[in-house]
Amino acid sequence: MPYVRIVKPGDKIHLADIDPDDHDGIEKVDANSRQAELAKEISELQELMFAARSTGLLLVFQGRDTAGKDGAINRVLEYINVQSCHVTGFKAPTPEELSHDFLWRVHPHAPPKGGISILNRSHYEDVIAVRIHELAPEKIWRKRFDQINAFEELLAESNTLVVKFFLHISKDEQERRLLEREQEVDKAWKLNVGDWKERDFWKQTTAAYEEIFDRCSTKDAPWRIIPANHKWFRDLAVAEAIRDTLAPMRKKWEEALKEIGAKATQELAEYRKPIK
Repeated sequence: MPYVRIVKPGDKIHLADIDPDDHDGIEKVDANSRQAELAKEISELQELMFAARSTGLLLVFQGRDTAGKDGAINRVLEYINVQSCHVTGFKAPTPEELSHDFLWRVHPHAPPKGGISILNRSHYEDVIAVRIHELAPEKIWRKRFDQINAFEELLAESNTLVVKFFLHISKDEQERRLLEREQEVDKAWKLNVGDWKERDFWKQTTAAYEEIFDRCSTKDAPWRIIPANHKWFRDLAVAEAIRDTLAPMRKKWEEALKEIGAKATQELAEYRKPIK
């Protein structure tokens, strides 16, 4: 059974109904063992995807401050070949980025065929932060839901697998993690008063995400909500979702590689034919 809540088109999501502390009854030691199995399978699937060069994979990570986006991405990077992977973090747009449409800075980071792109925050900030902090009129950001859907549809039609994660933590857990940073010297570099200020917008952020799930969870690019209070369960759920996305493509990639191999073998045989 999937460890994530996959949002189907038409679902009405209320984050208050999803327990961020849930870990599906799995113990940490069992999760780590299962994670290792999934990592091995993902590594094999990624190698096939890279060699076949017919499909790309886009992983989108969204969540509140301290939800674990960095940690989840670092764990993913442990079991994939980073040579075919690109990670991009999105912060406040630069003046140059603001002079273009909001998707201008995102599209160049879509994965090539055979490659993986990971977005730490993404184009969805333009219907979250922009909305919450009133950085653009509502009539502007509301149009972006359909524009985002069209963008992701374009990616899907170009053989890009789009996997979107929302890492779901509780307000109490966020507070605990923020306070922990203040106590640990090696985490002090993460301290940012803005993280505390954002807690004042908890309800507004919840409403923004719930509308995103309603408007932008499509057949080819559904949202996946992961209970993330337990980091080890978060990592397990992410790995399972990646495996479940790639596994159905295995046969197609193997067939493509078989054809590529047959063609290469024939070309080599032709090259080696003695000249008469």
